[in-house]
Amino acid sequence: MRRRRGLRLVPAAAAAWAASLAAVMAPDAAPALAIVLWSVAILVIVAAAAWTGRGAPRFVRGQVIAVVVLAAAAGAAAASHAALAQPERVAVAELAIDGGRAITVEATVTGKVERRAGGTVAFDAIARRIDIGTEAHAVDAAVVVQVDPADVDHRQSLDVGAVVEIRGTGRAGIPGDRAVLEVTASRGVRVMQPPAGVFAAAADLRRGLVAAVEGLPAPGAGLVPGLAVGDTSAVDQQLDADMKESSLSHLTAVSGANCALVVGLAFVAAAALGARRSVRVMSGMVALTGFVLLVTPEPSVLRAAVMAAVAMLGVLLGRTTAGMAILSLAVAVLLVADPWLSASLGFALSSAATASLLLFARPLAEGISRVLPRVLALALSVPLAAQLACGPLLVLITPVVPVYGVLANLLAEPAAPAATLIGLAACLAAPIPVLRDGLAAVAWIPASWIAATAQTVTSLPGDVVPWVEGWPGAALLGVLGLALGVLVAVGSDGRRRDRLVRGAAMLFVALVVGVTGGAVALESTAGRLTLPPSWSVLACDVGQGDAVLLRSRDAVMLVDTGRAPEPLERCLALAGIDRIDLLVLTHFDMDHVGGVAAVQGRVGTVLHGPLYGPAHHLLAALAAGGARTVDAHQGMAGGIGAARWRVIWPVAGGRAFAPGNDCSVTLDVRGGGIPPTLLLGDLSAAPQRAIVASRALDPPYAIVKVAHHGSADQDAALYEAAAPAVALITVGLDNDYGHPRAETLATLAAVQARIFRTDLDGMIAVSGVAGGIQLWRDHDSVVGADR
Repeated sequence: MRRRRGLRLVPAAAAAWAASLAAVMAPDAAPALAIVLWSVAILVIVAAAAWTGRGAPRFVRGQVIAVVVLAAAAGAAAASHAALAQPERVAVAELAIDGGRAITVEATVTGKVERRAGGTVAFDAIARRIDIGTEAHAVDAAVVVQVDPADVDHRQSLDVGAVVEIRGTGRAGIPGDRAVLEVTASRGVRVMQPPAGVFAAAADLRRGLVAAVEGLPAPGAGLVPGLAVGDTSAVDQQLDADMKESSLSHLTAVSGANCALVVGLAFVAAAALGARRSVRVMSGMVALTGFVLLVTPEPSVLRAAVMAAVAMLGVLLGRTTAGMAILSLAVAVLLVADPWLSASLGFALSSAATASLLLFARPLAEGISRVLPRVLALALSVPLAAQLACGPLLVLITPVVPVYGVLANLLAEPAAPAATLIGLAACLAAPIPVLRDGLAAVAWIPASWIAATAQTVTSLPGDVVPWVEGWPGAALLGVLGLALGVLVAVGSDGRRRDRLVRGAAMLFVALVVGVTGGAVALESTAGRLTLPPSWSVLACDVGQGDAVLLRSRDAVMLVDTGRAPEPLERCLALAGIDRIDLLVLTHFDMDHVGGVAAVQGRVGTVLHGPLYGPAHHLLAALAAGGARTVDAHQGMAGGIGAARWRVIWPVAGGRAFAPGNDCSVTLDVRGGGIPPTLLLGDLSAAPQRAIVASRALDPPYAIVKVAHHGSADQDAALYEAAAPAVALITVGLDNDYGHPRAETLATLAAVQARIFRTDLDGMIAVSGVAGGIQLWRDHDSVVGADR
C-alpha cells in the first residue's frame, strides 16, 4: 500500500515530461497543447464538483481526480512555459546569421566550461546582444559556444558568471535543445567581466582544488576534482574514455549521491549541536544551495537538489514521503521551470538511475540473496538496477554495452564517498593551502583506486559488446534488461504464472545472447577470418567521416580517424592493427580527427595539414604519446613498408585557400602491394582544378577516395584525369547533407568508375591480385576483380 502511494505522483511527472518534450520539439504546437491540457484540468475539477454528493462513480472521486488534475496541470504549465518563450527564440533564430556570416555575441556564461573531443571547450551562456555587421540586436536567448582554448583571452576568468564577447559564426540550435544558437568562436572569446560575488568565490574554490592535485601522480589526481565537484578538466582523454567504457563516468558527474552526502552532513552537524528540526532542515538547505553554486547547476544536480529540497520540506512538516513521490515531484517542478530538460539525455539518465534504485534495487537484492550472501546481494543490486535502467539510454550515445560495468561499480563505489567528501573538504579549504594540499593528497588514495579499477576493467578481453544503434537498439536493450530483471527477481519455485514469466524471460535472454554473441564474434576474432588477409587498402565504416587504412608488408598508414574513437577502434580491432606507423590528418574538422583518442600512444609519425581549430591540442596529445609531427605540403614524399607516398596538395605557403577542407592533405600512394591510390580529403572543386592544372596526378588510379563524402562540389575534370577503376565514398547512412550527391555519382559513372560506399557496403577492403584488384565489402562477399 505504501509503495502504491509513492507512485501516485508518477503520472504528473510523466505528463510534464511528455508535454515538455512535445512542446520543445514542436514549439509551434505548444500554445494549443497548453490550452488543451489546461482545459482538461479545469473540466475535471468542474465535473468532480458537479458530481459531488450525487452518487458520483467511485473512479471520479478523491485521489484519482487529484492525480488527473495534477498531471494535466503539470503538462499544461510546462507547455505554457515553452509557448511563452517561443517568440523570443524565433526572433533570435530568424536573425541573418546563416552562410558563415561573422557575428559578435555578448553573453553571460551559465554553464561550466567543458572539454570536447578534439581539444576544444564548450559552455552554455545567455546572449544579451548579437551584432551582425553594423546591426546590433538586443536579445535574451540561450546559446552554446564552442572555442579553442588558445583563442580565449584570460582563460582563467572564463567561468560561470563571466560576461564575455564571442566573435565567430552561428547556426540555429538543434530542435529540442535549450540553446537557440550554436556559436563557433572562430575569432575568439574575450572575457569582458570576470565572475563576481558567489560565482567568483565558487570558481576560485574549484581552481584551488585543481591546483592542489597538479603535483600528485596521475591518473588518480585528475579524478579528485571530478569526484568532489564535477570538474573534469584535469582528467586526461584516455582516463575519460576508460571511465565511460567501464560505466564509472557517473562518479564524476555530480548527482543525487553527492547532494545527499552534503545535506546529510549539514543535517547531522546541526543535530549534534542540539538544533531543533527547523534549524536542522534550514542548515541542510543552506548547504545544498552552496553546493549547487559550487558545482554549477547542471541537469543531474538540479534534479538531485530539487529532490533533496522536497525531502527536507517533508522533514520540516513531519510528513516524510516515499522516494518515488519525491522524485516525481522534483521532475515535474524542474520540467515546468525548464521544459528543455525533457530533451536532455543527462537529465533522463539521472532520473532513470534514481527511479531504478527506488523501484528495483530491493527486488533484485532479494532475488540475488537466494544464491549469494545478503550483504553481497545488496551491494550488487544497486549497480545492477542502475545499469539495467540506464543502458538503453547510453546506447543512444555509443552503441556498445559494457560487460563488466556492474563489477566495476561494485569495486569502485566504496571508494567514491571517501574521495568525494575529502575532496570537497580540500576544495573548501582553499584559503589554507597547507590544509587544502593535505586533504587533496588523502583524497588521491581512493580516487586512484577508482582510476585503477577503470583501467583494469577496460583492459579485460571483451569488455564491451557492440549493440544495435539508435532507438531500435535502445528498445531491444530495454526489453533485455527487463527480462534479466525478471530472471533475477522472480523465484523459480513460485506460482505457475511466475514460472511461465521466468521461462519466457529466459528464452528471450538466450535468444538475444546468442545473436549478440555471434555479432561479437564477427566483430572480433571470427570477423578477422572474413576479412581478406591480403588487404592493402581498407575504408573503415565510421559513419559520416573518413578513416582509411593502407598496409604494405607490416607497416600501416591511417588517413584520418573519423568523428569518434569507438567506430575506429572496432575497425582497427577487426583488422588486427595495434600500431600506426604513419597517421595522416588531412585537416582538422571533427569528422576527420574526432577519433584520434583511439590511436593516441600508438602512432609513430603524424603528417598533417595547415593548423586551425583543435589542431594544437590534438597534435600536442599525439606528441605526448610519442608521435613525431610533420607539416605536409606538395612535393613531400616518403615510404610506408615497400610502398611510396607523395603529397600532391596543399602547396607550401600557399595563401589561395584558407585552412580547412580546401587545404586537405591529398596523397598519391602506390607500390608494395598497394594499388595506385588517390586520397582527396575534403577538397572542393576549386583546389581540385588547381591539382589538375599542376599536373601532379599520375593516372590511371586503381582507387580514388572521393572528396568530401561525395558532396556536389567536385571538378569532373579531375576524375576524368584520374581515370579511377574504383571510387570509394566514405559516408554515413542517412546523413543530413544528402551525401553522396546525385551529381557526383553521375560524374563517377561517366568515367566508368565502380562505386563503393561505406553507408551501403560497410567496411570496404581492397587487395592487389595478379592483373588488377579484388574488393571485399562488409555487407557482401567478394565482388570480383578489376583492372
